[in-house]
Amino acid sequence: MKPLVARLLESNGPLLIAHRGYSALAPENTLPSFQLALNAGAQLVELDYHHSRDGVPMVIHDPILDRTTNSRKRWRKRRIKVSSKTAGELQTLDAGSWFDSTFSAAKVPTLAEALALICGSGSAAVIEHKSGDAETLANLLRERKLINRVIVISFNWKFLRELHALLPEQILGALGPPMRLSNGRRPLHPRRQLSSRLKDLAKTGARIAVWNRKVSLRGIRAATKRGLKVWVYTVDEPRSAKRLVARGVQAIITNQFARIHKALFPL
Repeated sequence: MKPLVARLLESNGPLLIAHRGYSALAPENTLPSFQLALNAGAQLVELDYHHSRDGVPMVIHDPILDRTTNSRKRWRKRRIKVSSKTAGELQTLDAGSWFDSTFSAAKVPTLAEALALICGSGSAAVIEHKSGDAETLANLLRERKLINRVIVISFNWKFLRELHALLPEQILGALGPPMRLSNGRRPLHPRRQLSSRLKDLAKTGARIAVWNRKVSLRGIRAATKRGLKVWVYTVDEPRSAKRLVARGVQAIITNQFARIHKALFPL
């Protein structure tokens, strides 16, 4: 039998991806959020990671700790960077009370811990790279035997090219609009640029274009013609989700898993 990721990508029906876990019901990018997404039946769970000071991939969206941890209270300083603290220091933080006091025990998980939970439960992780080198992630995926049991996505297309060179078999998704183009410039009119970015996207080795919800029908058709899947982030309104799927989008990334699931898969 083919791995889950391959089977999901080959499926005809739309895919639904839990954004940062079930982030409408639990603090984003924490183990409780991932577990709630798994309990809801999510086959794909998205998460973000940055590197700690000692080079450990840590699951957190922002490069700064203020919004989703108690770092300001603990260390009496604002705007502390994830990269300025070791993994051990980061895991002493409360990463749940900002959402609700019932989640006060939630910590900043390592990427390895998050993948053990998600992939160990029979689902697949969608790993969004925020910072860190390609070799560290490649080594983690090799050591944990997770190549193609996950999908790696990033706005940093240079990182994707580097990871593709290290793990050419690993399925990648290029998030767009990209941070920089191949010529080093920022993209113009990003909402309308998928169709004109396909040449640069092909150089990353990505098989998926992961674009914002303003992606045009022209862009979807152009990407599909090249054999790419088109995923869209972050869609929380049922009407928008159904419109995008009708246009040919293969996957929706959402904070509102149950609401969008009901809209796309009515009983």
